[in-house]
Amino acid sequence: MVGRVLVAHATRYGSTQEVARAVADALTERGFEVDLLELKTVKDLSGYGAVVMGAPLQMFRWHKDAHAFLKRHRKALTTLPAAVFALGPIEDTQKDWEGVRAQLEKELAKAPWFSPVERRVFGGRFDPSMLGGTWKLLPGVKKLPAGDLRDWGDIAAWGGGLPETLGIADRV
Repeated sequence: MVGRVLVAHATRYGSTQEVARAVADALTERGFEVDLLELKTVKDLSGYGAVVMGAPLQMFRWHKDAHAFLKRHRKALTTLPAAVFALGPIEDTQKDWEGVRAQLEKELAKAPWFSPVERRVFGGRFDPSMLGGTWKLLPGVKKLPAGDLRDWGDIAAWGGGLPETLGIADRV
C-alpha cells in the first residue's frame, strides 16, 4: 500500500516515543495508514510507501538502534522516501541546537548511501530522576535541572507536512 507509512523510533526514557506518536497521529489525520514501531522490531519494509525514523542523540551519540536499522534495511531504504528526526538539546541555546544538528549530520554521514529527504531536530526532555546505570556515575548530571524543549505544535505541523515533503501526498 503506497498510503502506508512506517514511523519507527528508538527511545531510552520514552521522550522520542512520545514524539513519534505525535508524528504518527499527524499522518493519520492526513488519511495515511501508519504503523508506529520500535526500530529494533521492524523486520521488513515492503508494503510501506515511506519511512519516518526517530532516535535521540545523547552524549554526542545517536541511539544504537538507529544505526542497526539503517544497516538492516539498507536495500529498502535506498528506494523509499524517508525522513529522520532526532531529539537532542535540553538547553535552549543556539550553541546547543547547532551542536545537535551537526551531530545528527555526523551520524547520518556514517551511512552515506542513505539520503533522507528531511532531517529535523526537536528539543529533548531531560529528567535526572529517570537516569540509571552509568549515567548516575557522571559527576553533576543528577544536579542538572529537569526540562522539556519539545514543541508539540511544531512537531504536529512537521508531521502533518511530511506527505508533501516525502512526495506521497497524493498516495492516500
